[in-house]
Amino acid sequence: MNGGDVAVAGSDDLKSPLLPVVRHEEEPFQRQTVGQQLRTIFTPKNCYIALGPLLCAVVCLCVRLGGDDTTTAKNMLGVLAWMFAWWLTEAVPMPITSMTPLFLFPLFGISSADVVADSYMDDVISLVLGSFILALAVEHYNIHRRLALNITLVFCVEPLNAPLLLLGICATTAFVSMWMHNVAAAVMMMPVATGILQRLPSSSSSSEVVPPAVGKFCRAVVLGVIYSAPIGGMSTLTGTGVNLILVGMWKSYFPEADPISFSQWFFFGFPLALCLFVVLWGILCVLYCPRGAGKALSPYLHKSHLKRELEMLGPMNFAEKMVLTVFGGLVVLWMTRNITDDIPGWGVIFDGRAGDGTVSVMMATLLFIIPSKIKKGEKLMDWGKCKKLPWNIVLLLGAGFAIADGVRTSGLAEVLSKGLVFLETAPYWAIAPTVCLIAASITEFTSNNATTTLLVPLLIEIAKTMGIHPLLLMVPGAIGAQFAFLLPTGTPSNVVGFTTGHIEIKDMIKTGFPLKIAGTIFLSILMPTLGAYVFASKGGV
Repeated sequence: MNGGDVAVAGSDDLKSPLLPVVRHEEEPFQRQTVGQQLRTIFTPKNCYIALGPLLCAVVCLCVRLGGDDTTTAKNMLGVLAWMFAWWLTEAVPMPITSMTPLFLFPLFGISSADVVADSYMDDVISLVLGSFILALAVEHYNIHRRLALNITLVFCVEPLNAPLLLLGICATTAFVSMWMHNVAAAVMMMPVATGILQRLPSSSSSSEVVPPAVGKFCRAVVLGVIYSAPIGGMSTLTGTGVNLILVGMWKSYFPEADPISFSQWFFFGFPLALCLFVVLWGILCVLYCPRGAGKALSPYLHKSHLKRELEMLGPMNFAEKMVLTVFGGLVVLWMTRNITDDIPGWGVIFDGRAGDGTVSVMMATLLFIIPSKIKKGEKLMDWGKCKKLPWNIVLLLGAGFAIADGVRTSGLAEVLSKGLVFLETAPYWAIAPTVCLIAASITEFTSNNATTTLLVPLLIEIAKTMGIHPLLLMVPGAIGAQFAFLLPTGTPSNVVGFTTGHIEIKDMIKTGFPLKIAGTIFLSILMPTLGAYVFASKGGV
């Protein structure tokens, strides 16, 4: 550097590297053969990645749709094939697939970039964001654990009644899942449930003879948690992304109709969830709570154990009370925004400009303003605590809304409806259960949200062809997509329970199959009766 006086790395050659080169003489470089290179390139993952654009090209070049100008509709169908191939195979992460409409729709002439981007942020998305922030606050302050222990303590009577204790655990999970995403509810409640089960002897870790009733009760508790979570989530809009996708698509396809409010969905969803919950509890009691189970469990489960855990949490502090107050206020505002046609809620003050998302974000904002009184200057929530926000669900919801708009504006919906003329004479009592079972079957192999995004636009066109109100098919299809009860891969909630080691696939099938059939029957009965009454203002259901 100074006239070449400084030696570089111990060498006079200025071109030598600044860092020493480590040579592995014992491992000489081996040139890959052509076969090895091909095996590196043509991996299953790479083949799945190529499958998406390949299917899109085949559809765009080879598929013939009826009509004069169906280029845009054909392109939309090709994009759908591309997206669902990636969703089903998980060739790329699901959130990335969910963002593909942002570039595929403009490139294929389906809609402009601004229009597509609008689908990723509307009132439904803001409803999700606000409710998730509140759920994170509940989790951060351990309120869910306190709630679970208190309710379980109520049901842990003396002498011990195994079905009643199981009811308490399942009911707590369902209640928590009503106000947050069902996967989050399952993740939060499973440690509470397994904490109770840890007091029970295990055949692998205990030298004593373990009564069969103990092992059965363990399976019942885990199955109860993973199934109570989606059942509870069905009863409210915020309980699962499927309900939000349905509401968003209704708003997208029928902008002139009244939107589905939180309270309206609750009046239909809660009775349905209650019926399913009773069936679930009955199945678990019959299969896994034999006579004398309480007597076998009583030496290991006692009220004193639960009380001790509750005492370890200590009394509720100011922060916990304020989070509960904000959460309760949000629920009240959701339920009273739009009550009935005769009794208008507070939403009438704002001429319908305020939605459920408005309230959700407003109440979540309060958490960043109210002090926690734990540390000086600290608020109930800060942005650092929001790092666990499930953006994958937000993006998937946005993709669902974008697809719904694309199917409608591209003309694909009209083309599909022409191919469904044969359904005009089919009776509703035969179509509704079929729709529900199809959705319930597909959802075992793909995500609930992806199944809903695929089926709901088709169900809208089928309903138009049959001459019935779209909600009569949209609701059974969307709720049926939540009946992922048979396989561990059906939903993340199932994975949470399966990884505990307490259950096997045969346990899920024994419990999930009758639960799936019961759900189909309840939906087929409640939708044309209670659903017709609750959604009567939605264009004459």
